[in-house]
Order: sequence, then C-alpha cells, then structure tokens
Amino acid sequence: MKAGLYMKWFAKLERRLGKFAIRNLMMYLMVLYVIGTLIFVAGYENVYYTYLALNPEAILKRGQVWRIVTFLMMPPGGSNVFFMLISLYVYWNLGSIIERYWGAFKFNVYMFTGIFGTILATFIVYFIYGSAIVPSLLFVGNSYINFSLFLAYAFTFPDAQFLLFFIIPIKAKILGWIEILVYVVIFITGTLADRIMIVVSLINVIIFFLATRNFNRFKPSEIKRRRDFKKKIAHASGGGARHKCAICGRTDEDDPNLTFRFCSKCEGNFEYCQDHLYTHTHVTKEDVERLKTKH
Repeated sequence: MKAGLYMKWFAKLERRLGKFAIRNLMMYLMVLYVIGTLIFVAGYENVYYTYLALNPEAILKRGQVWRIVTFLMMPPGGSNVFFMLISLYVYWNLGSIIERYWGAFKFNVYMFTGIFGTILATFIVYFIYGSAIVPSLLFVGNSYINFSLFLAYAFTFPDAQFLLFFIIPIKAKILGWIEILVYVVIFITGTLADRIMIVVSLINVIIFFLATRNFNRFKPSEIKRRRDFKKKIAHASGGGARHKCAICGRTDEDDPNLTFRFCSKCEGNFEYCQDHLYTHTHVTKEDVERLKTKH
C-alpha cells in the first residue's frame, strides 16, 4: 500500500473510531509498570513469572486469560532498582510526548498493535516448539513493546538528544539505528523463534514506519532536486534563518533537519524546535508585558 493511500485510509479510520481512543494511554501502562516494579523490588519476581507472565500454555490449558494484560507488568530496566526507576521515567516521557505529537488515536493503534503482536508471536512460537519453549517465553514481557516505543520517538524526533551514560550527548536517531542493528544481528544469528518474535512483535513498527514512508525521496534524483530547491529558496530570500527556537536559539541554518512549531498555549509568536516544543514553560500575558517594559 502506497504511503498516500495508507494515510488516507488511516485518516478515515480515525474519523470513525477516534472517539474511542484512550486518552493518556501511557499513564495506564505506567500503572502496570509501577506495579511490576514494586513486585520485583520487593523480591517477589517469582510471583510475576508464575502467575502474571505471558504463558500461552497456562492461558490455553488453565484459562489464565489475565496474563494477556498482566505480562505488561514486567518492569523495564532489568533487575537493578536504579535502572528500573530511570527507565520508568524515560518511557513515561517518551510515551507522553509521542501521544501529544501524534494524537491519542494513532498512539493507541501503534501501542495496541505492538501488544497484540507480542501476544501473537508468543503463541506462534508455542505452537511450533510446544511446552519446551515456555520458560523462555516468560522472559519476553514488554521488551519488544518498549523497543517499538523508543523507535517511535527516535524517528519522530530524530535530532532529540539523550545523555549516554549520563555524560555523552547522542541523537535519538543514532540510538535508534544502533538498536535496530542489534535486532538485525539477533535475527540473522538467532533461532527461528527469535526471528518470529522480532518480526511479529514489531509489526507496529513495520506498519507505521514502512507503510507511511515515501521511499522515492531516497532516490539520488529526488535528493538533488530537494537540495537545489533549498538553494533557490535561500537565494531568493537573501539567506538568513527562517526559524529560530525561543529556548536554545538554534535555527534551520544550524540543522536543516530540525522541526520548528509555534506553541498555541503561549502568548505571542514564540517558536520552538522539536526538542523544546513539549518541554518549555508556557509564556503568559504577564511575561509578554514584562518583556515589553524591558525594551
């Protein structure tokens, strides 16, 4: 399906079903994450693996259908309490920002498709390998869902920066490509079960980021056309930046890939880059008046 047709179809679907979207979906997911974190911190991780983890055999043979929800309780960040808390904070911010940028409906579809993909993948693997694979499936948890959430942020805000090891600044898109490379290596060197889990669990990434991309823009002729167009625009306008972030001062001349938006909640015409659009303090009428008196 071409990107244009897909977007039209999705827009039509949103008009019909958008009213059913769960607002602040990330908040509900975070409740599950926090419960899981408390279980692990208290030393009862065996309770999770025995009664709450995604176990297709327990669902089919013992009717424990609650597992298709409770498996999301696996805390991100591994078993280290510090990294658990840091991961909770990071994923809360990523999900909240993406929902505000995409809208509740698109975010709902993306996340629920990822959740469904993870569930479907575990059942496919179980039907192929049987009971012998169940112990491995218990550790799947929400790892693929969190990975897809990070990819959504990395490729929606590619130039946003993270502090690697809390020191080294690195762009989100670079981290995203590194993560993709890791999964590609696992896909190539891993088992059939690994390949099924990666492809089916990340079906939301495939749908949203392949079906909505126009790959004609990567053709050499198209790249040259866009470059020539930018030069003509710059020459016609006499050069100079057209956009400038009110927080960091970066312009479209500093990085042509930066996205700039005006904030509807701020008084006056204040423009922000993609890194500060959702993190800045809104400008009030009083702030504008104070700026006027200073000048």
